[in-house]
Amino acid sequence: MTPLDAWVPSGVDVTVPSMARTYDFLLGGGHNFAPDRELAARTEQLMPGAGKVARINRAFLGRAVRYLADRGVDQFLDIGSGIPTVGNVHEVAQRALPNARVLYVDKDPIAVAHSELMLTHNDNADILRADMRDPASILTSAQARRLLDLSRPIALLMVMMVHWVPDADDPHALIGRYRDALSAGSYLVLSHVTADQRQDQISDARNTIEQSRSADHLTPRTHAEVLCLFDGFDLVEPGLVGCGLWQPAGPGDLSDTNHELNAHIYAGVGRKP
Repeated sequence: MTPLDAWVPSGVDVTVPSMARTYDFLLGGGHNFAPDRELAARTEQLMPGAGKVARINRAFLGRAVRYLADRGVDQFLDIGSGIPTVGNVHEVAQRALPNARVLYVDKDPIAVAHSELMLTHNDNADILRADMRDPASILTSAQARRLLDLSRPIALLMVMMVHWVPDADDPHALIGRYRDALSAGSYLVLSHVTADQRQDQISDARNTIEQSRSADHLTPRTHAEVLCLFDGFDLVEPGLVGCGLWQPAGPGDLSDTNHELNAHIYAGVGRKP
């Protein structure tokens, strides 16, 4: 193993693109390989502005975490957290609330390995390698028992995650299982790819991902379908909108009002009453 890939966990096939690493590249990260960068380039060609869309979505995540911290939410369960990059949840939350606790969950071994390194000296944050389709194993894990108190409000984050869950796995019921385990006053933060506006671009990108041998399969959903994922939660203003339009803080926040770019991802925050 060469120094360039010495950080790769054993058993990872770096000749096959990973959407976690492709997203890392779109965000400007360095934990990716040629197949990931090639898939990102093809996606950018099919969906001009895809890299900026990824950054706008990341900015939404930061705004949502700040919104919740401002309301005293100090526990965050980030499922599908991905490879660490700028503006991680624990960084944003603990800047506002130094004792905030964060549990990251991802099934990608590289995302987990780098999160472990990043969190070595942070007692209030941890990473769990698990599949989001098994809520019981996540919520009863040693990491969850240490960091999260289910009797108090928790922010459940599923940002750019649920569109990787096929209809066959019933994402609506899956989110419901998490919701039912959370106390009143908890929140769901979710963003999701849609093909409502630019179906041709999304369809081409989906086909490209399928042809890349990636284990990830994209399922874009309509506004109505994404809205159903918030069943049991009351949406906060402005509701389910393009991710750059969710409580924009200003042009410097990448809260882009370009409706063409915002057409690709819906985002919302809901509170469990």
